[in-house]
Amino acid sequence: MAEKVTTIRERRQLTLPREVCEQLGLSIGDRMELAVEDGVLVARPVRRRALDALKEIQEAFASSGLSERELQAAGSRVRLQIAAERYERKR
Repeated sequence: MAEKVTTIRERRQLTLPREVCEQLGLSIGDRMELAVEDGVLVARPVRRRALDALKEIQEAFASSGLSERELQAAGSRVRLQIAAERYERKR
């Protein structure tokens, strides 16, 4: 896609071109994360950050060598341990 130019409006608002929104799958009301990196404005859809985090978790799981059943069993043990510690302290 060719570069697009937009104007900063009076209230510091930008209008994203339709093509950009379509490429990113953005809809009205979606949230964006803004950052300045090396003097460049970088705008990322917030859900994209969540999807990137999920991808990292999936990759870590895949490289761990654990089966899904082993992971679930370990999670159950940890939840039971945390619950026991929490409720024993309250008594």
